[in-house]
Amino acid sequence: MPSILLIFLLQIVLVPVLSLRIIFVVKNMSIPASIFGFLEALIYVFGLSIVLSGEQSIAEMLVYALGFAAGIYLGGYIENKLALGYTTLTVNLLNQNSELVSTLRNNGFGVTVLEGMGKDSVRYQLQILTKRNLEEKVISMIDQYEPHAFIISYEPRKFKGGYLLKAMKKRKS
Repeated sequence: MPSILLIFLLQIVLVPVLSLRIIFVVKNMSIPASIFGFLEALIYVFGLSIVLSGEQSIAEMLVYALGFAAGIYLGGYIENKLALGYTTLTVNLLNQNSELVSTLRNNGFGVTVLEGMGKDSVRYQLQILTKRNLEEKVISMIDQYEPHAFIISYEPRKFKGGYLLKAMKKRKS
């Protein structure tokens, strides 16, 4: 019974470590990725050696898989809380909303306003780059002024220059 509990706990720790390693690799953060990779390998080998040593119990194998599933859930939760990196929001509006744009800018968000031709008329698009942990705040602000806005969110891999980087450099000084 103690080995079953240990296997479950190891899996709950392993999968979030695996998730964080992958996130750091994708974000080109080699040192944290290497540290998490080391921990991942250590936990993996230790847990698997318990499961495969001696008599292979069905219960131990099921607990191994159950711990893996629970670890995926926990890893996703941790990743969402960390919210590392940046996000770009593309906001499509039917009307130009100067009040929304001003509010976003007054709250420190860089906003680029584009005008384009939609199916029936002119449409307006806002491009907003922000830290990922502020994404929900920006969406909430948009919802206050434009509850029917069409919003697309994605993570940019690289960017250079612009308002956000200048503002971040000023804050460091």
